[in-house]
Amino acid sequence: MSTQNTLLVSPQVLQAIGEHAISCYPEEACGLLVGNSTANEVLEFHACENIAHSAKVYTINPKQHLVIERNAEDAGLDVLGVVHSHTHTEAYPSRTDISYASEPAAHYVLISTRETGNDDGPYELRSFRIVDGVVTEEDIQVQA
Repeated sequence: MSTQNTLLVSPQVLQAIGEHAISCYPEEACGLLVGNSTANEVLEFHACENIAHSAKVYTINPKQHLVIERNAEDAGLDVLGVVHSHTHTEAYPSRTDISYASEPAAHYVLISTRETGNDDGPYELRSFRIVDGVVTEEDIQVQA
């Protein structure tokens, strides 16, 4: 099976994403995915502060972003993409998300907490590539 349109993620990373999204509710959560870009394999999730403190938009703390990027590079890894939550809509890129998507190789993972309120599930999680305004969904494969 080709991993070109598949993002490989461990159950621990998925759990960390879900926990962060719930802990930030009712604001949007955000974070960065770090791993092996050649294999589309996520090895780490780094929760970040949403400095917009909003339920409708997110802005990753730039200092955290820089530290995570440098640490990934030092470890021979890559920042693969960004995760953020939608608190009132489905896990699909909004017009704003699409307009801000500037990195064609990035994985844009969205988690919807609209059905959860402030409890711990269930939630919807999906991954996308966004290139020149075109949104393509990719599979998420959970691996041990």
